[in-house]
Formats: sequence, structure tokens, C-alpha cells
Amino acid sequence: MDFQKQVEEVISTATFGDLIEFAYPIGYSHWGVYDEDGYVIHFAVADEKQLMNNIRTYLQKIFPVCGDLLLGETRIRRVPLGEVNVPKGAIVSIGNDRHSLTPSASEQMRVRRDALLDRDFQYKLFTLNCEHFATFVRYGKAVCNQIPARLKNKECEAATAFFNNVVSPKGTVQDDEAVQDDATVQDQFNETSDFFNSSRSVW
Repeated sequence: MDFQKQVEEVISTATFGDLIEFAYPIGYSHWGVYDEDGYVIHFAVADEKQLMNNIRTYLQKIFPVCGDLLLGETRIRRVPLGEVNVPKGAIVSIGNDRHSLTPSASEQMRVRRDALLDRDFQYKLFTLNCEHFATFVRYGKAVCNQIPARLKNKECEAATAFFNNVVSPKGTVQDDEAVQDDATVQDQFNETSDFFNSSRSVW
């Protein structure tokens, strides 16, 4: 089945909050959240100008993964499902059965979606990636089952805390425990690496 027909099949059955998986031929996946009317919310390229599109296209030819994420800085965008930038041979499907978590109420998902939509974030391979985002919106917990040598369905507390702070920002006055929690989360991010700042390796 070609990609467009897959997209049409997903749209015909998906409901709000479903996880959408774009499985790549190399064995890894890009993730988004279905937002009704044929749209998906996902980590996308931050700058949609022609130059950035050209860079993305070039990266797409070099690496058989989503060129959006290789650019490092990303934006949570709402786009038609069929317009998500994926490599040739990708398979799109509803991926609700890929994580052993209980979905949140749709109202909670919408609150998270609204708070994160159109925000720019620095993509980080281990602590802030597309699967972390999608699972956070659906479950309230950021999970990535694609990181080698890491337990499946294990929450990435740093990503969950980061997204939670965007959804429900803490006040300017914080007690010592809250400040310490924030410092711990920041340390976790600093200990990991994104595509451009360290290993130069991608999925």
C-alpha cells in the first residue's frame, strides 16, 4: 500500500489523541498525535522558509530519517497527516499499542496540546524527542521505547518535568525543594546530548 493510501486509512479510523507512528525502513519511528480532521501534531522543523526546506531536503537524502529532527531546533506544529516529512518507504499507522500506559482524558490531552503547540524546542536525542512529546500529550508521561539499552515503557522524568513546566509554569517564587527539582531536571538534560552538540549520530 502506498503512503497516501496509508494516510487515508489512518484518517478514516483515528480519533483525537491517538499516537501516530511513522515507521522508517531503518527500524526507528517518528511520532505524532492525531488532532482530528486529518491533522497531526508533531515535532517539526522550526523555520519553514525556503532555505530551511532546502537544507531539510538535503539532510533527507543523506540520512534515512526525518530531516526535520536533524536540524536540532524544532517546533510543535499541527499539519495535515500526509504532509509530515518522512523518508521513502515509511509506514504510517496508529501506534496506541506500542506503550503500556493508560491514556489521559481527552480534556487533559487538549490542555497539553494547546500549551505546547507552536512552541520551539531544542531536539535532544535521549531526553526531548518526538516520542517523548507524543507520549506526554497522550499519557502525561514522556516515554521513548527506541533508545538502545534502555528499559521499555520507562518514563523519562526530565522530559515529563520539562513539558509539565511549559503546560503549568511554576511561579517566580519557588521553595527550595522546587528549585532543587528544577536543577536536577536541568542536570539530566545537560548530561545528555542532541544531534549537533555531541555524538553526531542519529536513528
